[in-house]
Amino acid sequence: MAKKDKEVKEQQPEAEKVEGPAVQEPEKAPETNPFEEKYNAEHDSYLRLAADYDNYRKRTAKEKEQSYSNGKADTILKLLPIYDNLERAMNQDTEDAAYKKGVEMTMTELVKIFTGLGVEIFGEAGEHFDPSLHNAVMHTEDDRVGESTITQVFQKGFKLGEKIVRFAMVQ
Repeated sequence: MAKKDKEVKEQQPEAEKVEGPAVQEPEKAPETNPFEEKYNAEHDSYLRLAADYDNYRKRTAKEKEQSYSNGKADTILKLLPIYDNLERAMNQDTEDAAYKKGVEMTMTELVKIFTGLGVEIFGEAGEHFDPSLHNAVMHTEDDRVGESTITQVFQKGFKLGEKIVRFAMVQ
């Protein structure tokens, strides 16, 4: 009988002789439609183009805002000598009341314009010294005033939003 089993096994095809788990043939990938592939590629390309355009739009809007802000700061910086001269003129004693009133009106109008543009004027005697806002050109040792207290202001400081246009020059 062993001889018959051996002959039967030899006659079986090779695939049937394999022992162990059954070997499965890999499934064929479903046929893809060439139009669907082209549509997916074009759709992906469109989405990338839309994202690139959105990034470009945001970047140019930010650059435009920064350009406007820088231009405004430069203009204010150019007007500061006028402010300084008007402030000096206001501090001078004069007997001409009309002259003094004219200087005060001009200064008031300039400060109103600065305020309208969002400019903050800082640097007063008695304020606490802040190195990120003030430029100390002199130091005074005085027991009557506290440590790091501004005693005299030589030039006021100007700030536009978070940007310092000019540091206050103080003692």
